[in-house]
Parts: sequence; structure tokens; C-alpha cells
Amino acid sequence: MVIVQHDIFDTGEILRKAVENRTDIGAVVTFTGLVRDFNEGAAVRTLTLEHYPGMTERELEKIETEARSRWDLQECILVHRYGKMELAEPIVLVLTASKHRQDAFEAAQFLMDWLKTKAPFWKLEAGEDGTEDWVSERQSDHTAADRWK
Repeated sequence: MVIVQHDIFDTGEILRKAVENRTDIGAVVTFTGLVRDFNEGAAVRTLTLEHYPGMTERELEKIETEARSRWDLQECILVHRYGKMELAEPIVLVLTASKHRQDAFEAAQFLMDWLKTKAPFWKLEAGEDGTEDWVSERQSDHTAADRWK
């Protein structure tokens, strides 16, 4: 399941609904990315994510489909926000559920690695002094994603 939304999400609520009345799930892994107050040494006040509606969902669905083809998952949920976000707010949630923990762990890591390099989002950070800077891609994100090729 792929959800792209502006509003804050509740990781606990999504987890509860994902496993409710499910007896085929033995492991759940979640990752929630948050807006932090720094990036590469610079102070951050807010984060704004832009995207192309329609295209973004299609790309995230491709990533989800790839994860489901590689691992035996009972559930796979990707939630990604867009718009202006304040410090400590959630940005992204990856939830994977499987019969056994290894599939859930590996699939969650794969999903985050590929989201960081393949999801069409553009990040604009506002600093303490009001300056705004577009966030560049990191080589470390591409290196992490390359191991799944």
C-alpha cells in the first residue's frame, strides 16, 4: 500500500491496523523518518517536500512491487508526506510484515534505500536565519541502494 499525503500520520495507528486480526504475521518492522534540526552541520528550522502527484505514487508503487517480489511479505506499507513540515514531525513510514523477521528487516531496509534514491521528492530546508536551500543527493544514499541491484 502506498500513501502520499500532506497530513501528519500516526505510526502506531497504521501499525495497529496492519496487524489487526492477522495471525499470519510473525514479524513487523517499521521505520519512521523525522524532520531533524540539522543537516550536514547546518541548523534546520523547517523542511518542505515537493513532488509530482500521480508520478510520485506510481514510482513508490514500483518500489513496493519490487520489494514484494524479493521477499515474502504479508504486508507492505509506504507513507510519505509532502508540503511544509516542522521539526520532529514524521516524513516517511516504511512498514513491512512477514512470517519471519529476516524478510521484514531486509525488505524495510531495501525500501528505505530505494526511496532515498528513486522516489521523486525534492527537499527544501529553511535554516534558523530564514535562508532556504535545496537538499542535494548524497553519494552514501546511492551506495546503500546499489547493494540491492
